Amino acid sequence: MKKLFLIPALSLFALAVFAQDDAKTMHETAKGYMRTGDFDNAILVLNRALVQDKTNLEMQKDLVMSYYLKRSYDKALEGAKLLLEREDADVICYQIAGNVYKALEEVKECDKMYKKGLKKFPKSGPLYSEYGELLLSAHNNSAIDLWEKGIQVDPAYGGNYYNAALFYFSTNDKVWSLIYGEIFINMESLSQRGAAMKELLLKAYKEKLFNEADLTKDADKSKSDFAKAYLLTMNKQLSLTNKGVTVETLGMVRSRFILDWYNTYATKFPFRLFDYQRQLLQDGLFEAYNQWLFGPVENLAAYDSWTKAHADQYEALNKFQRNRVFKMPPGQYYQAAAGK
Repeated sequence: MKKLFLIPALSLFALAVFAQDDAKTMHETAKGYMRTGDFDNAILVLNRALVQDKTNLEMQKDLVMSYYLKRSYDKALEGAKLLLEREDADVICYQIAGNVYKALEEVKECDKMYKKGLKKFPKSGPLYSEYGELLLSAHNNSAIDLWEKGIQVDPAYGGNYYNAALFYFSTNDKVWSLIYGEIFINMESLSQRGAAMKELLLKAYKEKLFNEADLTKDADKSKSDFAKAYLLTMNKQLSLTNKGVTVETLGMVRSRFILDWYNTYATKFPFRLFDYQRQLLQDGLFEAYNQWLFGPVENLAAYDSWTKAHADQYEALNKFQRNRVFKMPPGQYYQAAAGK
């Protein structure tokens, strides 16, 4: 009798294991279809896999994304709502839902959804970044408060630096467009966004920071002690730009800035970006770094010539960058918008 009882029990267990493995296999197949853009087949396979593993969160997310990428937004919205109803809904669920709501131009519902997501995940940099993008698309400049909050609570996430830098580039700001722009470039140096940010950074040095003969007036107006210190230290370097702002003069300005900063403000304002620059300066790589940052934008042919004439420095910088991941640590937020 015991043997007769065990045989069907073991068979059921084997079938369950087989079904689970089969669902996993189908999920991998579906992801392959997604990578090649065959969303119809991805949807077909995911729906069949979910018959066997109905509560699988990752498969449900991929199904909604497949509908979204296929532009079947109504179907995607149905799935997104189901994702958000789950107790185990993660940040990615809210990001997916945000994409769907934006595609359908349901701004009010999207706004409510992001607020709900940030209540559940108050330290999510991606949600602050994408919620700010929603507000800016509606011409609501309070988007910057969300990006600043995202930088404050999740400093290792790059998207908020990118959005905040672009926002400040469109204003009269002389500090945070430069600071956030360079941080983002180091976080995402190989992307198209990183390359575009290099162009904006050089433009900001020419048209914003050094377009006046005295930065102390701007420092007096600053609400941030860090920004005031930055402008006062940069003001000491103004004479170096009397013949224009070039890669070479920027190299001298920024080298002098780091030396002065560490003599005066580094203890009060520890800052990872400046630590990084100082390390490059001490290792003899700061010239190469400034060339990498500004050279391709100012004059690509001249930059190519520089890399050939200074091949050792160029390779040493590449090796230095490959072996390090640039991240901003917690506790180094100095914007006046803190707490907004």
